[in-house]
Amino acid sequence: MTVGVWNYLAEYASEREDVLGAVDQVFSSGRLVLGESVRGFEREFAAYHGVPHCVSVANGTDAISLALWALGVRPGDEVVTVANTAAPTVLAIDAVGAVPVFVDVDEATCLMRVDQVADAITARTRVLLPVHLYGQCVEMASLRALAAEHGLAVLEDCAQAHGARHHGRVAGSLGDAAAFSFYPTKVLGAYGDGGATITADPEVERRLRRLRFYGMEDRYYVVETPGRNSRLDEVQAEILRRKLSRLDRYVAARREIARRYDEGLAGTGLALPVTAPGNEHVYYLYVVRHPRRDELLEGLRPHGIELNVSYRWPVHTMRGFAHLGYSDGSLPVTERLAGEIFSLPMYPSLDPDTQARVIDALRKVLLAG
Repeated sequence: MTVGVWNYLAEYASEREDVLGAVDQVFSSGRLVLGESVRGFEREFAAYHGVPHCVSVANGTDAISLALWALGVRPGDEVVTVANTAAPTVLAIDAVGAVPVFVDVDEATCLMRVDQVADAITARTRVLLPVHLYGQCVEMASLRALAAEHGLAVLEDCAQAHGARHHGRVAGSLGDAAAFSFYPTKVLGAYGDGGATITADPEVERRLRRLRFYGMEDRYYVVETPGRNSRLDEVQAEILRRKLSRLDRYVAARREIARRYDEGLAGTGLALPVTAPGNEHVYYLYVVRHPRRDELLEGLRPHGIELNVSYRWPVHTMRGFAHLGYSDGSLPVTERLAGEIFSLPMYPSLDPDTQARVIDALRKVLLAG
């Protein structure tokens, strides 16, 4: 059997009755769009993060782009972020006509170098967008101080950080707004697509609700700015609502898997994940580094192990973003990491025997090299 970085089937087998119960509840409710399951999930997801407002949307990309829009970003404005992220982070900035401005990342944690942000701020900057990558948070106190000094908003990209904590506070409660993805692989994943933005600002929440529903407050009347159709499906909302009650259990399972990797791969020459001070990592991904990354990945294939790279191409190096004007060497750490990182299997239902198979194969390939 081939081992990949993610598999949901064992989890589905254990939760099947609850998942199908959610589907039946919605189908029997008489309301299939923006009904009680969406309203209930929004209340409960906001409460989990200790903020008053949650607005669910169709996907994580919309969660970022609509949040930027609601925070006042307009075409030509700049948003400071990183290129070591999934392309949708930057695509969401582009979708509102804004310009992404990249800073480099820390070599040990792969997180935004907050000490480079001040030099990236210009008169056109409107938002600082830290990406809480792989399951842990960017250092937020200094970033918030910079935002306050320059009159900027902070939008957290929490797509990979459900349940993570930073100095005791849950990811998503640290900025002016936070965007989440519920893509199936996420720490809190749906059985399809979905996203949400949370905020403590009632005006941002009001704008978000209009923007996700064509720009309307009442049916068929666009109030100020035309929006788009971006609604979390009622079935996915009910599934997420039930899975939210198990989120801390999922996180505990991921941490135990990470502990076994740490123990089993110590001393192999792999650079293992580093948790930044004050962080409580949730291990959305377990990302390791090796200078012979591609050679190792090929060596694992005969063992039936096919792994992933998150992310092989930094956004600023993609042809689709060549217009931004970044050249090779613009972000040296980001570019170096892209040639070395790869992800090991990580999902709550990963059993110890399968994980041991991955560890043993990795050790054999490393020793053979």
